[in-house]
Amino acid sequence: MSAAASCLLTEDQFLCSICLDVFTDPVAIPCGHNFCKTCITEHWDKNVQCQCPSCNKVFYTRPELQVNTFISEMAAHSSEQQVSKPGEVPCDVCTGTKLKALKSCLVCLVSYCEFHLEPHLTMSGLKRHQLIDPVENLESRMCSKHDKLLELFCKNDQTCVCMLCTISDHKTHDVVPLKEGYEGKKAELGETVAEIQQMIQKRREKIEEIKHSVELSKEDADRETADGVQVFTALKESVERSQAELIDTIKEKQRKTEKQAEGFIKELEQEISELKKRSTEVEQLLQSEDHLHFLQSLLSLNAAPPTKDWTELNVRPFHEGTVRRALRQLEKTLNEEMKKALKTELKRVQQSAVDVTLDPYTAHPNLNVTHHGKRVRHLDQRKNVLNNPERFDKYAYVLASQSFSSGRFYYEVSVGPHTGWDLGVARESINRKWKIDMSPSKGYWTIGSRIDNEYKAFTDKPVRLSLKSRPEKVGVFVHYEEGLVSFYDVDAAAFIYSFTGCHFTEKLYPFFGPNEDETTYLHITPVFILM
Repeated sequence: MSAAASCLLTEDQFLCSICLDVFTDPVAIPCGHNFCKTCITEHWDKNVQCQCPSCNKVFYTRPELQVNTFISEMAAHSSEQQVSKPGEVPCDVCTGTKLKALKSCLVCLVSYCEFHLEPHLTMSGLKRHQLIDPVENLESRMCSKHDKLLELFCKNDQTCVCMLCTISDHKTHDVVPLKEGYEGKKAELGETVAEIQQMIQKRREKIEEIKHSVELSKEDADRETADGVQVFTALKESVERSQAELIDTIKEKQRKTEKQAEGFIKELEQEISELKKRSTEVEQLLQSEDHLHFLQSLLSLNAAPPTKDWTELNVRPFHEGTVRRALRQLEKTLNEEMKKALKTELKRVQQSAVDVTLDPYTAHPNLNVTHHGKRVRHLDQRKNVLNNPERFDKYAYVLASQSFSSGRFYYEVSVGPHTGWDLGVARESINRKWKIDMSPSKGYWTIGSRIDNEYKAFTDKPVRLSLKSRPEKVGVFVHYEEGLVSFYDVDAAAFIYSFTGCHFTEKLYPFFGPNEDETTYLHITPVFILM
């Protein structure tokens, strides 16, 4: 059905006068009026006479109901295409069933369906009205103070105003037409959307970064587990082997003891047998009263009895020290496995090697940084340098140019055979002036060498370190997220000390403190992974 055809009928002609709703199965009765088939049937069932509800014409016999196909098609089309659905703006003029509004008038403050909009499209006076796509709450578009259309935007107060507002409350304000305000705000909103999208992208990237970190962590965990299983399996086998060897050794010693005891017993039993025989001969001779026979028989007795002294002979177990010797061997094996594990650990942390250079801008005036920022030594005289906020001015320290706020990093420093040095990391906000408390609570995670080969870890209460050898090259490893700072004797592939459970929230800088000997220096060296 075309729009022109739909305009031939008014809205009321689509409605049943009984139920006041759009026709359902419309039928015509002889007087020409139309009703829903169900409505007129129920109406006549309740009344004695068959009477038209519209013109009151009486029918003495109930008329046969005929379907009005034209009205039926038009009502169905109207119901399907124009009846307002939830979420759609209804026509403010329609009574009964509300049809969907096609336009809203900003002058009338009314929304119109296709039928009721026609005067605004045809009448010259109404054609000048401003029509927009249908919206609800048209009253909100009116100024509550002046009852005028809100058609301007005040930039000062960021609100919509009417023309009368510009000569009262907003007289001196920067006021622009709604379209200009809309375009400006839309542009700002576009920028906001772009910023939000950028924030979303950054967070997605962070998610990927976290996922990647978890994958790396899992790889590390798997590798650590495999290495741990290998080490402990070797230790377990070594312990079991040592236990078996210990048991075998004890059994062998016991076998020798028993064999020796058997020899002694056999010899003693033989002597007892000989002594018994001599005793029998002596007892028989004692019974003789023949003087000649006695004296002659006495000379023919067996040789003198055994004279071996058994009083000092003892068969004692000689197992003492067996367990101790086995444990000493086990300790040796454990130390060998420990050395292998430390070498593996050092090789792994060396994979996180970074290029570190010294920052002269932070160096104490008595320090001289050379060799492209790789060496530093102490001078007797202070250099004439700017005392900037980043520079140490009380103690002879210097920081690296590079900082780290995530992940892992590792570097090596040649400290030489001399004593007197400090190494580690420090947070960005450390105190660099006057007296320095070199402890984790103040932002320092360092170890150092002092006179007489005394080594210390500068915890909140310094810990003295017992090292088997004097390190000449120290490796420093940091795992930011894990809160770990570890130190290694590179040449000996030995562990020195670890700060664990640290809570890093700032940038970390490698930290260096050479001794006061002008002939020695600290040297940041290239990292060569152990073979």
